[in-house]
Amino acid sequence: MTSAPRTVAVIGGGRMGAGIAQSFATAGSAVTVVESGTEAAAAALERIGGSLRRAAERGHLTEDAEQVAGRVTAVPTVAALPSDTELVVEAVPEDAALKARLLKAAEDAVGDTAVLATNTSSLSVTDLAAVLRRPERFLGMHFFNPVPASALVEIVVAPGTDPGTVESVLEWTAALGKQDVVVRDSPGFASSRLGLALGLEAIRMVEEGVAAPEAIDDAMRLGYKHPMGPLRLTDLVGLDVRLAIAEYLHATLGDRFAPPRLLRDKVARGELGHKTGQGFYTW
Repeated sequence: MTSAPRTVAVIGGGRMGAGIAQSFATAGSAVTVVESGTEAAAAALERIGGSLRRAAERGHLTEDAEQVAGRVTAVPTVAALPSDTELVVEAVPEDAALKARLLKAAEDAVGDTAVLATNTSSLSVTDLAAVLRRPERFLGMHFFNPVPASALVEIVVAPGTDPGTVESVLEWTAALGKQDVVVRDSPGFASSRLGLALGLEAIRMVEEGVAAPEAIDDAMRLGYKHPMGPLRLTDLVGLDVRLAIAEYLHATLGDRFAPPRLLRDKVARGELGHKTGQGFYTW
């Protein structure tokens, strides 16, 4: 039998961070969420509580939603994390300097045996490990949105990651009821690299007038059995997030990941997808 870590910290209480916190709390972990400011912390806890209530209504919880939510607390700084935290998952925006600063602070706050993980979808895990004193205790845990419903966690292993760290994280991933995919650290890993390639080509097709977004998405959904098309998925991920990943992969892997002008224009207009109500679709 696999078991979840007893104590987990999640840095960032946005959509991804809240989903990660919910998943571990549901598996029995005591979870501490780091969010700056009382309003942001309260919003993160409400986000988690609301999601748990909806999960209970759908029959997806074996415990009372309030009981699971009671295992989640929020603190305003990384320095306030419990020293006995077993796993820290950083889940802040795709800003390498921000991630490095918070991971370093987390390493200082928790014990030497804690595992640190980044939820980055494309940034170099090896580069982030370089700022840590214990890089052997660090790797990538790339969760997928929405986290509670997604079956996949992409485990990204850097050259300095200790095999024992990987073994622990694989056990914890299984305890969440999720499937692992282990990949070597490289730009975009496996999922973001392939997913972005499809998404960018779909955007170019819209830009060139090949077909409407709905037609392109239906072609992939009905013809290739994708659960949703690449443009609807781009709206859910966020066009700004997709643009940031594309810019990083363009810089590291070359012109095949150059962001289309249409993507840049939509982000400049604030059409970021589901979170703003307008992307390739109106939400």
